[in-house]
Amino acid sequence: MEEQKAIYGIIGNPLGHSLSPVMHNAAFQALDVDAEYKLFPLKEDQLDEFFKDLKKEDSPIFGLNVTVPYKEHVFQYMDRLSPLAEKIGAVNTIFISKNRELIGYNTDAPGFMAHLAELQFNTADKRIAILGAGGSTRAILTALCMIPERPRIIKIYNRTTSKVDELLSDLKVKINIDVVEPVISIDDLDIPGCDLLINTTSVGMSKEDPSLVEEDLLRPGMLVYDLIYNPPETPLLKFARNQGALTANGLGMLYYQGVMALQRWAETEIDESVKYQMRLALEEALGYE
Repeated sequence: MEEQKAIYGIIGNPLGHSLSPVMHNAAFQALDVDAEYKLFPLKEDQLDEFFKDLKKEDSPIFGLNVTVPYKEHVFQYMDRLSPLAEKIGAVNTIFISKNRELIGYNTDAPGFMAHLAELQFNTADKRIAILGAGGSTRAILTALCMIPERPRIIKIYNRTTSKVDELLSDLKVKINIDVVEPVISIDDLDIPGCDLLINTTSVGMSKEDPSLVEEDLLRPGMLVYDLIYNPPETPLLKFARNQGALTANGLGMLYYQGVMALQRWAETEIDESVKYQMRLALEEALGYE
């Protein structure tokens, strides 16, 4: 009997914008392994059944990524968590062992920091503003609070303030978040005075979306980082570019967290030539020159 192809994939809802299959299938091709990466767009009421099936011995699925809105939700299904995922309170990578044990990791946090390093942005003593309070914010906030190069202040705004309160009360029992200050309006973020502005919300993903930030608040010298990578330039990033600010979309973070996820699944370091193919596939998919 022919051996079943190994399946990897991403769970979330919606998944129409995801470029993870492009990146990981390019890696499988470069590695010459018989595996395929698929989209699993799941509604919340389908999760229980999906994870029950994952535990079955004959399941062909050996690794998963998790995206919006399930990064926190999947905690309950994990058999074990990495210390970082536990601290963050969000899982974006699941390794499934041969005996079908589910181990939850977070590669978003180190993925984001790896991209900041590539951009040569040093966080030490910097003023940072964050829009949003979802699973990615958890990862970024945890990373920024745990590194030796701690920012001077991190202001965070979310339309639903209770979500920020919940996030911070959860994090403060695990890590030192003294530098974090929740604010109740975008104006209170003091965007003109910040060195790094990060958008973790989905505003900008759709053509009709406005920019959450007025153009005249942005200035040269600051870095404006939008986690959205599809489209490559959101209204926020366009405004930032117009004002002479440095800009970055989330493609770098997607790439780095993807490489780290793949290394978890393969249980080995991935060759540079494979990493190159992953990044190339992403850039081609988005029409980069």
